[in-house]
Formats: sequence, C-alpha cells, structure tokens
Amino acid sequence: MSEPLDPRLYRPHVARNRDPILDVLRRVLPAQGLVLEVASGSGEHAAYFAKSLPSLFWQPTDPDPRALASIAAHRTAANAPNLLVPLHLDVIAEQWPVERADALLCNNMIHIAPWTACMGLMAGGERLLRAGGILYLYGPYRIDGRHTAPSNEAFDTQLRGQNAEWGIRDLADVMALAGRHDFTLAETVQMPANNLSVIFRRGP
Repeated sequence: MSEPLDPRLYRPHVARNRDPILDVLRRVLPAQGLVLEVASGSGEHAAYFAKSLPSLFWQPTDPDPRALASIAAHRTAANAPNLLVPLHLDVIAEQWPVERADALLCNNMIHIAPWTACMGLMAGGERLLRAGGILYLYGPYRIDGRHTAPSNEAFDTQLRGQNAEWGIRDLADVMALAGRHDFTLAETVQMPANNLSVIFRRGP
C-alpha cells in the first residue's frame, strides 16, 4: 500500500525572505494578540512565524483549497500551539471569517491579483483592526511610477502577460487607497530582492 501524498507546498522564495521579514515583524507587531495572515499560500511563512513568535496567535487564511491543505499540513508538522487551523478567506468578500485582529499581514498578494483584491484587503483591515493596529504588506512596488530594478520590470511584464489585471503596484496608489480606509503609512523597509516591507497603522 503506497504512502499518502504529502500535501505540503514549498516556495523557494520563502526560505530566502522569511528571516528578513521576521526581523521587521519582531519590531512592528504587538507583543500579544491575534495576527490574521491573508493569502497564506503554501503556509510556510505561517508555520515559521508562529514558531518564532510564540506570544502571538497566528491565523492563516487562503481562498484556494490546495493552499489550505498545504497550510494545514505545515501546521501539523510545526506543532506550534499558537498556529490556528487555516480558514477560507476571499479577500473581496464583505464578511470575513474573523471579525477582529490585532494585526493584519499579507505577503506577495496584491501584485498577483486584481486591484479589487487590494481594495478588499484595505476594507477588511478597516473593519478588523482597532486604532493603532498594524497592516503589514510585503512585495515589490513601483515608486513614483518607476520600477526599482530591471528584474522587477521584467517580473511586472510577465505578470501582466499572465493576467492584464495583475502587476506591480505603485506605492503611491496603495498609500492613497489605504488613506481612504483610515490607514497611515508608518514606514517602509528595504528588503532583499528589490522588495519592500510596507507598514500601515490604523487611525483612531
């Protein structure tokens, strides 16, 4: 009888970026509370961050059944009591399966999704986070309409070739959208491979 297939997915970029991201998260996330991760993908980040930040409850989510199976399997392997069962979450839905969180995290989503996904993310963050709550985004951005590296420009062309609604977003557009949902930019942090950590704070 053959062994059942391991549903865990692995993304090469996770091993490269998880420690630089963790360095930022240690500094900007609250000491305790619930972190809602939107678009958790393979679940590797969730497992790593939950084990590294044991005082925070970590709630992974994704809309894709294959991703949810991978997250669940990584959760079992991690055996971290603060890593919660993954939930199905469609970011553009008006109701999310979590009603309140202390921080919201989203890595590498808004450029591989229509702009409506970013709109849904900001609207959901406004509903879920209290004043002072952190919204953390990670990924590539254009600055003042320009790419920050030739590799990002090539990646953007590739994304738009796959789907005309995808593409690397301009930071100014993301900031303007965030402002309409009562978020202010707290800081940006240069990250490896021409990515940025973008940290917003929920207003009063």
